[in-house]
Amino acid sequence: MSIHDWIVALVVLQRLGELVHARRNTRRLLAEGAVEVGADHYPLFILLHGAWLLALLLAVPEDAPLHWPLIGLFAALLAARVWTIASLGKYWTTRIITLPGAPLVKRGPYRFLHHPNYLVVIAEIAILPLAFGAWEIALVFSLMNLLLLRHRVRVEEAALSGRRAA
Repeated sequence: MSIHDWIVALVVLQRLGELVHARRNTRRLLAEGAVEVGADHYPLFILLHGAWLLALLLAVPEDAPLHWPLIGLFAALLAARVWTIASLGKYWTTRIITLPGAPLVKRGPYRFLHHPNYLVVIAEIAILPLAFGAWEIALVFSLMNLLLLRHRVRVEEAALSGRRAA
């Protein structure tokens, strides 16, 4: 296995671990009376992220030169991702789940931004392919991600609007 394969495999494992964690939080929140909105577009995110990782495995030659500064930046983005997840705590999921009456999180990066995790994901989807010299993958998946996120942020903002006003 090449270093390229190892890096992509580690990202796959990290994402799968996140899905397990998110599913646990989702189940608990729904049991507490939370509601899910925007479920119709959720499978598109799973498809997009899965296809992105598959493209990295299949379309990038194993001997592609690595741009180590970009790998370092990707590692920093992973740290930022962990920070956002930890800041949301039990409220973090990969779906749009809102618990009526619960206060909005205002710690960590959420002190500064409404959607810091989405900014991290935008950067990750571009940076990792660029680290392998695959600008085409970075471009195509970044554009698809932006289209999906545009819709998702609107749905999420609408779901949170009542809680933001409180």
